[in-house]
Amino acid sequence: MDKHFPLFRHRLASPSAFRPEALVEAVRAERGIETASVPEICVLDFDGDLTDWLVKTGMAHPYPAWACFHTTMYSFEIDGTECGIVARTIGGPYAVLVAEQLYVSGARVLLGLTSAGRVSPALPVPSLVVATSAIRDEGTSYHYLPAADYVAAPNKLAASLYKGLQALGLPVSQGLVWTTDAPYRETAEELREHAANGALAVEMQAASLFAFAQGRHANVGVVAHVTNAIDHTGEPFDKGSDEHGWHIVRAMCRACIHTPV
Repeated sequence: MDKHFPLFRHRLASPSAFRPEALVEAVRAERGIETASVPEICVLDFDGDLTDWLVKTGMAHPYPAWACFHTTMYSFEIDGTECGIVARTIGGPYAVLVAEQLYVSGARVLLGLTSAGRVSPALPVPSLVVATSAIRDEGTSYHYLPAADYVAAPNKLAASLYKGLQALGLPVSQGLVWTTDAPYRETAEELREHAANGALAVEMQAASLFAFAQGRHANVGVVAHVTNAIDHTGEPFDKGSDEHGWHIVRAMCRACIHTPV
């Protein structure tokens, strides 16, 4: 019966009629942007408040060569390497739309930092989770890969991120995350089921981005900052200071700079 549903009958081997290169070229033509590559390492800051702080403090600056109708890119420097950051690309469809354009514009490593909820009762709050695979409870991944329960992350990049985050003073785990399209429809039954199957945290982008990575042979890593849980009695959604968020992003970028993936 599944084959009768639109989500499961995409012609995965057929080329797309509309490609990200076309949109990038349209933006360049309309806005008079010169053809130039974006930084090879780019961060998707799904919440966006860290990007706001980096811009406010003068640590990040607009990157004029980024050709996108929907977002603004800023750049910052880590150990002599320029990195890009794009804010508020929340949810699988939007994250992948921007990832496609980043990839054809020269980005070779795409890193996502997302707030997340706890699924595993054993997981500390707050903590960091490096996603090594994701439950495909969303729609975008089915446009890139055949239907399946899970999609894996690029292993080498995930391992580098896990190693690079160890010195930050937060507990760091690695493993399965649950990607959902509907955060206000997470039920207690689903939380128990996914916890029993090994999921650590729930977020909104990883499965979509990992499917894009496999489909496009791209390098994508996702770090979930677990800040809330339905049974958590502490301050909810507390990510700590902006400086601490910066330390997380800096460690993520350094993991790619100093351990090429």
